[in-house]
Amino acid sequence: MNHYAPETAGRYLATHVPVAREEEAAGEVLKRLLARPYDSVDVVYVVDLEGRLLGVARSRDLLGLAPTDTLRGVMLRRFPSVHPGDDQERAAALALQYELPAVPVIDADGRLLGAVPAEALLGILRREHIEDLHRLAGIRRESALARDAMEEPPARRARHRLPWLLVGVLGSVLSAMVMARYEEELRTNLLIAFFVPGIVYLADAIGTQTEAVVVRFLSLSQGSFPRMLAGELRTGVLIGLTMGVIVFPVVALAVGEPRLALSVALAVVAAGCMATAIGLFFPWLLFRAGKDPAFGSGPLATIIQDVLSLLIYFAIVSWLVHD
Repeated sequence: MNHYAPETAGRYLATHVPVAREEEAAGEVLKRLLARPYDSVDVVYVVDLEGRLLGVARSRDLLGLAPTDTLRGVMLRRFPSVHPGDDQERAAALALQYELPAVPVIDADGRLLGAVPAEALLGILRREHIEDLHRLAGIRRESALARDAMEEPPARRARHRLPWLLVGVLGSVLSAMVMARYEEELRTNLLIAFFVPGIVYLADAIGTQTEAVVVRFLSLSQGSFPRMLAGELRTGVLIGLTMGVIVFPVVALAVGEPRLALSVALAVVAAGCMATAIGLFFPWLLFRAGKDPAFGSGPLATIIQDVLSLLIYFAIVSWLVHD
């Protein structure tokens, strides 16, 4: 293992990679590829006389050239690169964005040090995916072993999960307090209580979907966050409206109370929009603060969604049903 810090691009650095000059003939480069072993042969790195990276050429593209053609015809001059100290997720994200099987690693002067090869990129994606899933579930990362939570001893698993679940106990108390506040409405019309689990579940489900999209975007995408933000907000509103339109006639036919059915439908619409907003802004705020966005999801966001969903539902019921 090299001397670079864990979870950096340099940790996966393959130094024995094929290099070439842009004026070299494809036949000579291919002959060199066949003559010696390399750590990674998916990409040929085009450098100048001082070793500064000028571009990259995919090995598969070289095969389509005539032996006398130079690399200028197929080399990519606009390409991603990383420094050894960059986060490993950045290397994986750039490989996905530019559809490269390997990502070059350069020093501060632009000289080629090597590359993060394809097999390393796949391993990074898998580990980061598992890590984010754990965080979404409220499993704290205490060490690298937390990535293998399913293989850990029970005591370690409990230690990783308990902190956020204890916060969930507080959320349960808050939910009970909300229910107690509307005890009179529940006593007057018991049907109101029947729809609480469904409203809370829909808010949680919509919020969890949004959190997963945002966390993965912040981790792996180099695209426009405002565009994704606007798109997810519109999606949340559309989902909420659709679910409300579906819920209203079903509840009205089931209980025979149009006002209660309208209350449930409006609560579903409002809870869906609210859950989308929480799922978006919680990870984003943590990301802007320099924290891991995945820690803003899971149990903590669920608590907020549950309490707000109940408040929204009972407020609408008080307005429409018990006016």
